[in-house]
Amino acid sequence: MNIKNVVVIGSGTMGSGIAAQLCNANVPVTLLDLKTEISENAKKKIFKSRPPLLIDKSKIDNIKVGNIENNFDIVKKADWVVEAVVERIEIKHKLYEKILKTRKKDSIISSNTSTIPLKVLSKKMSDEDKRDFCITHFFNPVRYMGLLEIVSETTNDEKKINLLKNFCEDNLGKGVIICKDTPGFLGNRVGVYAMQVAMTEAIKMKLSVEEADAVFGRPMGIPKTGVFGLYDLIGIDLMADVLKSFLKELSTTDIFHEVAQETSLIKNLIENGYTGRKGKGGFYRVSKKDGKKVLEVINLTTEDYLPSRKIDLNIDEKIDLKKLVSRNDKYGKYAWSVISKIILYASSLIPSVTKDYNNIDEAMRLGFNWVKGPFEMLEELGVKFFVEKNDQLKINEFIKKLYDKKTDTFYGERQIYTNLETLGKVKQLAKINKDNKSANIYEHKNYKIVEFNTKANTLDHDSMDALKKASDQNMIIINEGTQFSAGVNLNYVMDFAKEKDWKAIERFVHHFQMTCKQLKYSDNLVISAPSGLTLGGGKEVCLQSDYVVAHTNIVMGLVETLVGLIPAGGGTKEMLWRWMQNPEAQKDPDFAPQKVFDIIGYGKTVSSPVEALPFKFLLDKDKSIMNRDKLLSVSQNLINEKKDGYKPPKKPIFKLSGDQVRDKMFKILENLFREKKILKHGMEVGKKLAFVLSGGNTTLDKELSEDDMYALELEAFVQLIQMEKTQARIKHTLSTGKPLVN
Repeated sequence: MNIKNVVVIGSGTMGSGIAAQLCNANVPVTLLDLKTEISENAKKKIFKSRPPLLIDKSKIDNIKVGNIENNFDIVKKADWVVEAVVERIEIKHKLYEKILKTRKKDSIISSNTSTIPLKVLSKKMSDEDKRDFCITHFFNPVRYMGLLEIVSETTNDEKKINLLKNFCEDNLGKGVIICKDTPGFLGNRVGVYAMQVAMTEAIKMKLSVEEADAVFGRPMGIPKTGVFGLYDLIGIDLMADVLKSFLKELSTTDIFHEVAQETSLIKNLIENGYTGRKGKGGFYRVSKKDGKKVLEVINLTTEDYLPSRKIDLNIDEKIDLKKLVSRNDKYGKYAWSVISKIILYASSLIPSVTKDYNNIDEAMRLGFNWVKGPFEMLEELGVKFFVEKNDQLKINEFIKKLYDKKTDTFYGERQIYTNLETLGKVKQLAKINKDNKSANIYEHKNYKIVEFNTKANTLDHDSMDALKKASDQNMIIINEGTQFSAGVNLNYVMDFAKEKDWKAIERFVHHFQMTCKQLKYSDNLVISAPSGLTLGGGKEVCLQSDYVVAHTNIVMGLVETLVGLIPAGGGTKEMLWRWMQNPEAQKDPDFAPQKVFDIIGYGKTVSSPVEALPFKFLLDKDKSIMNRDKLLSVSQNLINEKKDGYKPPKKPIFKLSGDQVRDKMFKILENLFREKKILKHGMEVGKKLAFVLSGGNTTLDKELSEDDMYALELEAFVQLIQMEKTQARIKHTLSTGKPLVN
């Protein structure tokens, strides 16, 4: 049996997300709801969704819609029927009865529930039907969250479960973990507990919302949303329902009960419509004062809202859990209290919930975007340190056994949920060079791996050194973190700008350029394998690699103009050369400069490889991969396929029209300024970009080398960084995460 046709019943957030991901995988899918209009509206929302649920919006009509009353016969053709209706058991039971009467023999049926046990869902089914029924718990948003938990029991047909697992891994790009039928399965059991501990400890220790989110965030390897921000994102009312389900299903002896009881604060917020981002606000809210939006945060004691303040923990960007929990201040004490409780709870679930503790870690990575799971945290802290830090700690059997062995190294193989050769697995085996502060170099088989390790994998002088050093062999540039690279480290550049050390900035940008040039013309293959943010300098690295193996969930673009700069690591030059290969450019020498002026000038970004191709951010030779775990193996296969007889590309020669095309660009800028779409500094940045793309002081009868174009980029960058308005843009972006128009 193969899965060639799927029906999703229920077109809410999760049902729509599942249907969209099936569409992304080119699997025929029908979305059913009570009325066809409901399904049709869901389809329209999928098309307009931000962030986009579809990799290629032109395929929206591959999602068929209908209603349960008139179109249910489509279930007869389905190989897999996914139920994603409201979490009410009586409604689900009636629906299953209808599905089981209609479905074709051997089809798979699953529920997307996150709270109702499998045994309760299948209570009224025959033993034969139970064999084909399981839970497929996707995480929201379905396209972007890597985790899929398949919940099965001994009653299931194991071959069917494995078939479904392989389909979802290969076609839908999911990290699939098979779970037992226990409350919350793996991800939510630990993830929701962690959120509750972080919240209750913050209240108990009298930390503010901002303080708790500052600690329970990047310093712990957890997304910067923090606990209260995540509560608002999920929905405070929805979290309340999830907790009620846990309290109902879990034994009263389970310590989850200690942190899951409803508080007066939560009750008051829900009653007053403060259900999070979907409501009037939650722990955070946006108010207007004097015509300006102000972010406010609730006081956990008085329940009054006050302007939010930024918390500076005065710590390095890199995660250092031992240093964090060893701080002798309220932040260190809070971090220890939260981390120790999470580790103890997660380890108490072994083996009753799962025998494979590393699957809990992977569930937290894939479903909650944690950098490390509880057991990796334990190994980083050290078992001895963990047990002996507090003699009041009540350790469980799992921790006691590790402690008695007197070893801190216990972890074993990573990512056992998949047979793929992943980066996580290879890093455990490969020889590693940790000398570089901003990147690790791994030696594996016949190639080297470079993995950036700064905040958001931003690039600095050390990042370039790592790339240069690794280019003596075939190389794959890939990261296990959420982002490939958010671009050049602007804090690094601004440190020089504050001192007016323009020569240092010039040296850094030139080093960046020469590193990218070395990547491009190395005698060895260079492959970039991006996922997540691939912006600015990160995109420039990709542009000057031989091949790009891109995850479908990339956000890619050259966005330097938004901070008052231009791409100067070869990005402007490389985009210009790509567009000069267009047939239109053969007829019109000004076609390519004008096209790139538009792309870079507006700081355009794309959210998938499909969207990247028309902009030439990616080329036809590059590859697109649904499953992030496959990025390394596909890159490795490319090396094996292309290494014999490999020759670096020929060096380009540019013929540009100088003033002729620059005048056209200036007219565009003047119109934009007149229409108030850009302001004075936008004009200034646009003019510098135009000067580079036009070839500077040149004419069509002159030839410009690649080095000439690098020099134009460098000059423009250094001139722009010295301008106060560019520095104002950079400071604003660094403090708010948003561009400043000035």
